[in-house]
Order: sequence, then C-alpha cells, then structure tokens
Amino acid sequence: MSQTILTVQDLCMRFGGLLAVDHISFEVKSDQVFAIIGPNGAGKTTVFNCIGGFYKPTSGEIHLENKPIHNKPSHKVAQMGLVRTFQNVRLFKNLTVLENLLVAQHQRLNLSLLAGLLKTPAYRRSEEQAKVEAAWWLDYMDLRPYANREAGNLAYGHQRRLEIARCMITEPRLLLLDEPAAGLNPQEKRDLQALIHQLRLERGVAVLLIEHDMSLVMNVSDEILVMEYGKPIAVGKPTEIQNNPRVIKAYLGEE
Repeated sequence: MSQTILTVQDLCMRFGGLLAVDHISFEVKSDQVFAIIGPNGAGKTTVFNCIGGFYKPTSGEIHLENKPIHNKPSHKVAQMGLVRTFQNVRLFKNLTVLENLLVAQHQRLNLSLLAGLLKTPAYRRSEEQAKVEAAWWLDYMDLRPYANREAGNLAYGHQRRLEIARCMITEPRLLLLDEPAAGLNPQEKRDLQALIHQLRLERGVAVLLIEHDMSLVMNVSDEILVMEYGKPIAVGKPTEIQNNPRVIKAYLGEE
C-alpha cells in the first residue's frame, strides 16, 4: 500500500526582490514517479534545491516520511534517504567507476579514521561488503566492463548511469533526478525510461524528476506538476496535463 513519502507545503523561495518559488505544494507517494515540468526559468531547479537541502526555503515546509527536512543541510537530508543527481553530471572524474561506487558508501559504513588506519576486522568486513555492493550495482547498471576506467573517460550516457548507481547504492527512499535525459541520444533515453521503471518496481524507490523531454515525462510519470514563473499552474496525470489549456498556453503561447 502506497504511503506519502514527501510532502511539500506552501514552499516559497525568495532571492532579494525575486520570488523564484511561489507557494508550491505537492505530495509524492512511496511507489510513484512524480515529475515537475515547466518552461526555462519556471523555478523547477530551485524547488529541487530546497528539497535537497541546498537552499533554505524562505517559507513553507518540506517533510520526508513525516520528518521535517526544510531546515536541514544536504548531507543530513541524504542520510535520511533522499538523494539526487544534477543537470550537469557530478562524478569524481579522476577516480574509476568502481572507486566512485565505493566512495558513495562512506556515510553508510560509519567507521572511524582510526579503524581505517589500523585496518580493524570491522573495517575489513565493511570494506569487503562495500566491494560486494559496488559489484552488484556495476552489473545492474551494465557498467561492469568499465569498472576500472576513469569516470571522466566514460561516454556521457554511461556517466549518467554511474551517477544514478552512485545514488542508488546508498539505498535511498526517494531519488531526485534533475534533467536525467539531457545530452542523451534517443536509444539512451529509451534505456533511461526503462531504468526508471525498473528502479521503482525492483528497488522500491520513489522518483521525483525535473525533465524537458516530454516523451520521457509522459511515459514514466504517474503524476505531473507544471510550474510557470515560480507558480503552480496544473497538477494531474499525464493525460490530464497534455490536454490542459493552461499548460498548452505556457509551453506554446497563444495568438
């Protein structure tokens, strides 16, 4: 049975005299793919940055599984089970693919520096477990052939998959994807669509995404919020959004 995993209520974000996000409210269910769309400058990424702890909202509340996160920094939010990708891929590009997946697990291992220096049995067990987890995700994301390649030398589509794998290895409850289809070719977009479905069904993660590719949005989303100039103008299922006059006007304009 689905439960509400994320609640955003009356979210506002002001930068000086500019109200970038103006009373945005929505909920994401635990078994849902929820999309936020809108023209450039609509405030979508600002909403993401507030949810992820990169910005402190001017007003409003954000709750993850009924726990407030609107005053918590990004690393605390991540520890609570909410992780995100970025519009521009952010990897440790000088580290290998495998090393990126090992580094991503450092918070979960929760071992002291001294344990690492002394190579205690607990540290060695954690290290081995981290390698097992990394190997599993290499296979799951079809990245095994590139395990020892520097992340910065991967094709762009593989960098995207590695970024998502790095998020998923932390066992999140909610995954935020910031324009995951940007820069991908048509086949990579189809693969991404299949991956999002797969992660939700097989790994039990809810997904919140920002995306400009309307084909991807309509095919993967259960519910869509449309923003314009920081305000919500529509929310509903893909078929409802496609036929909404205000959405059509926002994207295409009117005579």
